[in-house]
Amino acid sequence: MGSKQIAQETFDDAVQENITEFEMDPEEAVREAVLQFESQGVDLSNIVQAVRPPASENGQRQKHQILLTLDSLARAVAEPDMAELPQQLSAFAAQCKEQLAFRYLAGQKGAYPVVFSACQLAAGDRELLLQALCTLSALLDGQPDLLDAAGQELLLQSLRERRDDAEITLAGIRCLRHACLKHEQNRQDFVRGGILPLLTGAIVQHGDSAEVVRTAASALRIMTFDDDIRVPFGHAHDHAKMIVLENDGLRVLIEAAKAFTDNSGVLSELCATLSRLSVRNEFCQDIVDLGGLNFMVTLLADCMEHPDVVKQVLSAIRAVAGNDDVKDAIVDAGATELIVLAISHHLGNPQICEQGCAALCMLALRKPENCSVIMEGGGALAALQAMKAHPREVAVQKQACMLIRNLVSRSRDLSQPILAMGAELLIAEARAAHRDCDDVARAALRDLGCQVELRELWTGQKGSLAQ
Repeated sequence: MGSKQIAQETFDDAVQENITEFEMDPEEAVREAVLQFESQGVDLSNIVQAVRPPASENGQRQKHQILLTLDSLARAVAEPDMAELPQQLSAFAAQCKEQLAFRYLAGQKGAYPVVFSACQLAAGDRELLLQALCTLSALLDGQPDLLDAAGQELLLQSLRERRDDAEITLAGIRCLRHACLKHEQNRQDFVRGGILPLLTGAIVQHGDSAEVVRTAASALRIMTFDDDIRVPFGHAHDHAKMIVLENDGLRVLIEAAKAFTDNSGVLSELCATLSRLSVRNEFCQDIVDLGGLNFMVTLLADCMEHPDVVKQVLSAIRAVAGNDDVKDAIVDAGATELIVLAISHHLGNPQICEQGCAALCMLALRKPENCSVIMEGGGALAALQAMKAHPREVAVQKQACMLIRNLVSRSRDLSQPILAMGAELLIAEARAAHRDCDDVARAALRDLGCQVELRELWTGQKGSLAQ
């Protein structure tokens, strides 16, 4: 994807030039403009790639359809026309959901103040408020910067005052998710505003609603992200601790899982959130004590055919295995065989191979007795098969090398069986192909008892050789 940006007007002018100067039909004119800008390294993800309606008789430029719809919504808000407003909100939301380029253009042309005003107008009308929040959610998707302090307070107030209403709660939380994804300041503002107890409270109060539970769990998980490249240090770890210690988050999530034993989508989301909360040794142990490990193992066994679920469960097991005592509980629960089965069953899926190897790697770390169980269960062979299947996936190669190293570092008697599987060649190939694998691959080869040649890198400075 290109890194350069252009304005919508620049693209529209290029399309119009293709039509008038080169006599192209509209579809061809758009295609040619797209090729022209992409060849120059321009990112067109925020550009409406369509022909703008021709200018009016007085020469005035016409607008793209999303802006015409926005104008209609703005008039309904300004008058205000309460009979017309629902229809205009619905039309605008539908177009925003079509693609990012539509809502980006609308956002650039002042859509947020219009939709925010609609939310204010709808405060006393339950049905209209629901529609306004759904429209705000559609607009904020991919555009968290649009939300201001007044919008944050409006969402918090709606979630507080209408906490008994599942549909309003769901719409508000969806707005929150879009506003907090890749936006650290919004996350911090919402946490200071008291969003965490509102989210855990929504899961408890609407525990029979799959969508509310799934979406609220996802929102909690987003509060632990560190994905805003504009901020050097976020509060992800602090937020995770607040969710657990101040809002009983682990118990809330694990209790919620009991109502959805047949809903893999909800259980997958709950697993993903639990993995983000496993930031301290005692939290990992709490997850086991509260029954979280049992539901993860059961979910992995029951949903082996669902790769998205498998990936999330493996990630969660990997996270809680950071606690040495929990490692033993995971092995005792029979998870090792299921992890190996997951890798073998989804050998073509690099993410599952990565997470599976990583989970086994954590179970083997500092635990020789677990290493024997992993070997007997076929873990080393599965890791090497994953390396063969994904030679270009550095994450798979790295995790597999780390697993092999952990298996033999305190159990040298396992070296020969692993070497007999062809490990030396595969690890050497990973080291040669991926610079990021050099350290872990060299360590694995060394602990396997192989001859390791140190790689020397010329730094360009006199007398400087980096090994």
